[in-house]
Amino acid sequence: MSKSLEGVLTKKAHAKMNYTSDQLQEFVKCADPVLGPVYFMDNFFYIQHPTKGKMVYHPFGYQKQLIETYHNYRFSISLMPRQTGKSTSAAGYLLWYGMFKPDSTILIAAHKYAGAQEIMQRIRYAYELCPDHIRAGVTSYNKGSIEFDNGSRIVAQATTDNTGRGMSITLLYCDEFAFVRPSIAKEFWTSISPTLSTGGKAIITSTPNSDEDQFALIWKQANKTEDEFGNETELGINGFRAYRSYWRDHPDRDDKWAEEERGRIGEERFRREMDCEFIINDETLINATTLVDMEGVEPVYKTGQVRWYKEPQPGRLYVVALDPSLGTGGDPAAIQVFEANSTTQIAEWKHNKTPIPTQIRILNDIVKAIYDKTQDGTSIYYSIENNTIGEAALISLAEFGEDNFPGMMLSEPKVSRSSGVRIRKGFNTTNKSKISACAKLKNLVETKKMTVNSKSLISEFKTFVAHGTSYAAKIGETDDLVMATVLAVRMMQVLQNYHAELNTQIADFGDEVIEPMPFILF
Repeated sequence: MSKSLEGVLTKKAHAKMNYTSDQLQEFVKCADPVLGPVYFMDNFFYIQHPTKGKMVYHPFGYQKQLIETYHNYRFSISLMPRQTGKSTSAAGYLLWYGMFKPDSTILIAAHKYAGAQEIMQRIRYAYELCPDHIRAGVTSYNKGSIEFDNGSRIVAQATTDNTGRGMSITLLYCDEFAFVRPSIAKEFWTSISPTLSTGGKAIITSTPNSDEDQFALIWKQANKTEDEFGNETELGINGFRAYRSYWRDHPDRDDKWAEEERGRIGEERFRREMDCEFIINDETLINATTLVDMEGVEPVYKTGQVRWYKEPQPGRLYVVALDPSLGTGGDPAAIQVFEANSTTQIAEWKHNKTPIPTQIRILNDIVKAIYDKTQDGTSIYYSIENNTIGEAALISLAEFGEDNFPGMMLSEPKVSRSSGVRIRKGFNTTNKSKISACAKLKNLVETKKMTVNSKSLISEFKTFVAHGTSYAAKIGETDDLVMATVLAVRMMQVLQNYHAELNTQIADFGDEVIEPMPFILF
């Protein structure tokens, strides 16, 4: 229910009032197009401090710089630690903008609706405590929006792929943008950018999350501040002004505070939320701090859509794993190629519109390419994940003919209890086998026994997260390259039984011997 416009909480629209000389001077200072925002927030912007209660904001030095960045640049992006006043500073600036910039449409887009409402609540609280000689009158006043009598309005919404579509936005504020689901953030930014092209202003703030989300992309481009002649510029190549603060900038935070905070939240969260490192917040299969340090490389050459990161060599063992798909434009099919002796990724392929028969042909092309370099078909093993769609892939493989593959088809050693015959070719993925292979993959990557060269695979690792009792891609993401890698790991585990030299790379403890504890006989 909207609050009454006749009460003391709001100022009546178009109300006439008499001003004293001091009040007029204060109003003029607040309305100043250059210094107005900081003066307003230093004198008339009230906040609810968690321990001190109601108080005027009085921004710290770094917060004044933040406000000035908001104000002086059309596009700004701010990377800041938790609880350093980025959202509060934004609330004060948006309130000032709405009251002193007539006919403005201000959109608050937070990663959750509750977050948008929280910022709006701060704006409403400050507005209600602002004196009448400073604040504008309102024509509409509710939880989701405020409309001022000067024609400006502030609207709060959760960030979706359609947020702001159709609005003529004067000022966009995106709060905690790094925590918007990546697929939504990308669609949102694509749809909202045209609405800013006519002169709109954008402010983006967040603590970091993944180093590949939309926030990270904008942040990285904003920090590329050299023009085509190598001259340093204020703005990044995307037109954004980057601003960063540090936890030490806050006057109440020192080394003792940092030590206590690390003890409370742990080293990983402290590095992400206070040191502003781009460490993933989700429960990923691969440790988040490991993912931060992983960097892919460019392929050394390509054959069609297959990316090769290392040339096959004679005398090495190779596994080629296909995770098939229908090829109708939905989930992609993927192939991973590893040199088993060193667990090094040497090639990969991924596509979502390749029919199953063609997937088999590409698998064959890859196997033949390895054979052409090694001239040894006994060193090449290939296989297929045979669940559901995999059955169709096995039929295509049979029609294509295994005799046309220079390598050897590898299947899991699973036989019927009654007949003793292998139940099915390829590898069947159950929850148990998936968890086991994921655990092995995690160990190989985190102990640096496995070399991952693909940037695309690393990207999928960053969205491959816990789902109940297993792991899968986050909603809106894919995990086909990861699952093809999991299949390659399972293949290498089977090959351990026939190639003892693989133990050095694959086994958890390699060839090291753990001496038994000494004991004394009485």
